[in-house]
Amino acid sequence: MACTTSPLKTAAYFARLSNKTSPTITKSLRLPSMPANPSLSFSSKTSIFNNRINNTFSVPKRSFSCKSQASDDSTPSKFQELHVYEINERDRGSPAYLRLSQKEVNSLGDLVPFSNKLYTGDLQKRIGITAGICILIEHKAEKKGDRYEAIYSFYFGDYGHIAVQGAYLTYEDSYLAVTGGTGIFEGVSGQVKLRQLIFPFKLFYTFYLKGIKDLPEELVGKPVEPHPAVEPHPDAKACQPHAALVNFTD
Repeated sequence: MACTTSPLKTAAYFARLSNKTSPTITKSLRLPSMPANPSLSFSSKTSIFNNRINNTFSVPKRSFSCKSQASDDSTPSKFQELHVYEINERDRGSPAYLRLSQKEVNSLGDLVPFSNKLYTGDLQKRIGITAGICILIEHKAEKKGDRYEAIYSFYFGDYGHIAVQGAYLTYEDSYLAVTGGTGIFEGVSGQVKLRQLIFPFKLFYTFYLKGIKDLPEELVGKPVEPHPAVEPHPDAKACQPHAALVNFTD
């Protein structure tokens, strides 16, 4: 048997159902009240939670400073000039020419070991000696000279020594790099100008040095003007105690 329901009865049924359930639905959707204590507010709880997270996973902070080398007073940055004469007095068997190229003309690969006497720029004191070797790189016939690669040292008695390296030209002035030193020259850098007066017997050097403390007064006297005729003081040539560095290398 078919079941029929009038529209009016159906509407009345749903109206009664709505009246019974609406308080419950309203109650279930009611938002919780905020706590009265401000310290327990939602924002405060969130802040506390975030702080705990940060403390748990925080990375220790390390402070550092960047110190410029230029501001380091322990390494002097000023340039100091030092003048010395190198004189070959023909009493040391120097230089020795080793013609490894086996050619009549100076050629690539020929070696020239040498050692000469050193005097202060004012020619009043014997300093010590030079000691090193030159490797011939190119013969310059049009300039009546040669280009060498030189590696040698300047010895200053108890003060230590300076090492240099670079192009050694027999026909014009040249510059070599100062590569290091010992004693008071430890940590030195800079360059040296080589001036040929009479090759290979008289040479005048001007060092431009940095990275070391002030040079001793006995090394920095006013230099004698470079000239082929210059000669050291007789007492310096004779290595008298007052005219030579302490424990100079001979």
